[in-house]
Amino acid sequence: MYHPTTRALAVLELLQTHRRISGAEIARRLDVDTRTVRRYIATLEEIGIPITAERGRYGAYLLVAGFKLPPMMFTDDEALALSIGLLAARSMGLTEASAAVASAQAKLERVMPERLKGRTRAVADTVMLDLSRSSAAGASETLFTLSTAAQQYRRVHMRYRSAEGDETEREIDPYGLAHRGGQWYVVGMCHLRKGLRSFRLDRVTDVKMLDAVFVRPANFDAVAHLTFSIATLPRSITAEIVLHTTLQDALERLGGSMGLFEPVEEGVLLRAQVDELDWLARQLARQPFDFSIRQPAELRDALRVLSQRLNRLSGSSAQSHA
Repeated sequence: MYHPTTRALAVLELLQTHRRISGAEIARRLDVDTRTVRRYIATLEEIGIPITAERGRYGAYLLVAGFKLPPMMFTDDEALALSIGLLAARSMGLTEASAAVASAQAKLERVMPERLKGRTRAVADTVMLDLSRSSAAGASETLFTLSTAAQQYRRVHMRYRSAEGDETEREIDPYGLAHRGGQWYVVGMCHLRKGLRSFRLDRVTDVKMLDAVFVRPANFDAVAHLTFSIATLPRSITAEIVLHTTLQDALERLGGSMGLFEPVEEGVLLRAQVDELDWLARQLARQPFDFSIRQPAELRDALRVLSQRLNRLSGSSAQSHA
């Protein structure tokens, strides 16, 4: 599904490309009815685009003679920002992103001077972003609806499917959206659960804006809440490890979603919820700083097993080269 603004701009593209074009032809190209075309024309007129409508059986729409949109001018840094942004959009899990990126790239190149066009094409052809963990987040319309609702402080009605496949309907006040760990999330007040919750957009099966409005908490940070939610998600094992480093270093190397980090006299206390001690042992072994285990004792066993495996592998490697 396309956003209405996108369709209105598509009408403008047709008007610029053709000297005159009928409403029926625009409707056919956009797969809408002629009444909808008239709404798009009215939208363009409201933002100052001068359009003439010829009445009658062979009537058509055309831009006022001599009217041209002013050319867009970009600095090299702006062009680089746009190119990288388009590359990121293609990899961030929106189902319509690939076609939208190609369309946007073509429109930008059409108004760029040759030198700048060549530089942006070089970026598009040679730069790769490691966003491979991103997965499909459902229709872009879901993101449009939720972001618009968050901006306008409007409540939404949402149908949501859990990881187990159970579907529920609820009303939420969307405070903000965030992209983390390859997924898009909306964070807000859930009126079904009576608390702050986060929801993956790829599990939203339907969403509609309501007339009810809400007040968002001052300085609300959707990414910070999402990080905290992931870090404190209840799991089968609770671990406490003292990391002998600074808080900043611990957060940079392990990431805020690993658990809760608290400065203590010996360094930083990490409280982590995990399902596998072997995984936690591998994460700790990768770090350049020392650490002390408070609990559970089984984590020490997992580290010993990992150490024995590495010793065995390094020993066999040395023998094979002897």
